Amino acid sequence: MARVALVTGGTRGIGAAISIALKEAGYSPVATFSGNEEKANAFGKEHDIPVYKWDVGDYDACKEGIARVEADIGPVDVLVNNAGVTQDAMFHKMTPEQWSTVMGVNLTGFFNMIHPVWPGMRERGFGRIVNISSINGQKGQMGQANYAAAKAGAIGLTKSLAQEGAAKGITVNVVAPGYIGTEMVRAVPQEVLDKRILPYIPVGRLGEPEEIARCVVFLAADEAGFITGSTFTANGGQYMA
Repeated sequence: MARVALVTGGTRGIGAAISIALKEAGYSPVATFSGNEEKANAFGKEHDIPVYKWDVGDYDACKEGIARVEADIGPVDVLVNNAGVTQDAMFHKMTPEQWSTVMGVNLTGFFNMIHPVWPGMRERGFGRIVNISSINGQKGQMGQANYAAAKAGAIGLTKSLAQEGAAKGITVNVVAPGYIGTEMVRAVPQEVLDKRILPYIPVGRLGEPEEIARCVVFLAADEAGFITGSTFTANGGQYMA
C-alpha cells in the first residue's frame, strides 16, 4: 500500500509541484489549502489528488483535518510542511498583527501539523517530515523580520525533532528554497528581477518548483533514513551554508 503523504499548501506553486512529484513517485498524496476553493478543487480533480481545506494556524482544525485524512485514506507517514504566508514591512512599520499572522502560519503552523501525526509515526516506527523553510530563514531579509524569524525557527524545530524522532524511525529535514519561479515571484517586475535578484544568483536564473519537489521526494524515501536534521539549500548558489 502506498504511503500517505500530506502536503500543506499543496495545491499551488511549490506545494503543487511537491504533491504531483510525490504521486509520480508512488505515494498517495493529500494536499491541503486554505484559500481559493475553486482552484484547489480543480487542481485535485486534474491530478487525482484529494484536497482538504483547513487553516494550519489553527491547532484544532489541524487535528480534526488530519483525523479526517487518516479515516478517509490512511495513516500519514510523510508530512510536508509547505504552507506559508508573507506580510512584509520594515520592522519599524510592522504591526503586531503582521508579526503574529506570519509566525502563526509559518512556525506555529508547523507545530500544529506535526504534533497530531507524531504519536502515530512513533508507534509505527516510521515517519518522514520535511519542513519547507527559505533562504531568508538562513540569511535574513530586510523587510521580512517576521518571515525570516519564522523560517529560521523552522530550522531549529527540525533539528530538535530530528533528535527526538531518530530512535523511532522518524526523520525530520528542511528544504530551504531560494527564489523560485512561482506565480508570486514571476509577478515581480522584470526590471527588479534583472537588477536586484538574478545578478545575485550564481546559476543566473530562478529555480523551478519541480526542483524543490525533487529534494522533497528524495528526503521522503524509505531509503533516506540516514539523513535527519539536515537543511537542503536549493538556491542556485545565492547563499551557501
